Amino acid sequence: MIRSMTGFARVEHEAASAGLVWELRSVNHRYLDIQFKLPEELRRLEPELRAAATARLARGKVEAALRLQLIPETAAALRLNQARLRALKQALDDITAIAHVSRDLDPLRLLAWPGVVIESAADPEALLTAARDGFDRALAALAAAREREGERLAAFIRERIATMRELVSTVRERAVSVRDAWAERLRARCVELGVEIEPTRLAQEVVLAAQRLDVDEEMSRLAAHLDEIETVLRRDEALGRRLDFLLQELNREANTLSSKSQDAQMTGAAVEMKVLIEQMREQVQNLE
Repeated sequence: MIRSMTGFARVEHEAASAGLVWELRSVNHRYLDIQFKLPEELRRLEPELRAAATARLARGKVEAALRLQLIPETAAALRLNQARLRALKQALDDITAIAHVSRDLDPLRLLAWPGVVIESAADPEALLTAARDGFDRALAALAAAREREGERLAAFIRERIATMRELVSTVRERAVSVRDAWAERLRARCVELGVEIEPTRLAQEVVLAAQRLDVDEEMSRLAAHLDEIETVLRRDEALGRRLDFLLQELNREANTLSSKSQDAQMTGAAVEMKVLIEQMREQVQNLE
């Protein structure tokens, strides 16, 4: 299965008297880099969650964020922190006695004082379980999104490979015509200059020119690299680095073709090959 390094997943669910929202984002990266943003009460889960992500993902920069909220019905069940309230009352009594100020109190303002109201908390162990389950679902969704994007990129690459094969075939056919045309021009030039050249010598010159202009070896290597790319695309493993290497080899052969070419059509084919290779390289950078 071909996987991209880019993807997004969001999972919302309610459990353990709380609402949990997981958001996972990933982009391309040379290695696997996972960054977690967890509520304080769930930070101890990070090593476990990191191990789970590492088992599913090979490369990419991943941001995993969890938002935790009490469910409204639970948040409404509030208790007073009586010790805190007594301490606050004593402080107000002292201020009144010392500063001789009015002590008219608004109960609602007292409820807003930090620590006076205790909110009902979710069960810690149940919350940990809910966070684990939510992360597993989000991780599966992210992996599926990366696979879908990977298949799309693979289709893009295969289209370019097909075009490259057509160009290889065109160059091979054109190379024969260029060689024959060069030999004919040499003969015509000799006639034009009134130079008599022995058939053996002419054949030697044609052979030497053919060797300089021969691109069959480069085309064979190009075809072999294209075969290998298609083979790699069928593997169920991280393949981005290997594809990047193969594209470098393709580019090397295309550059050699360009330097050897003495024909406008073959030069144009070499340029088109390099454009296609660069398009594939841009997409391969996103593959795992």
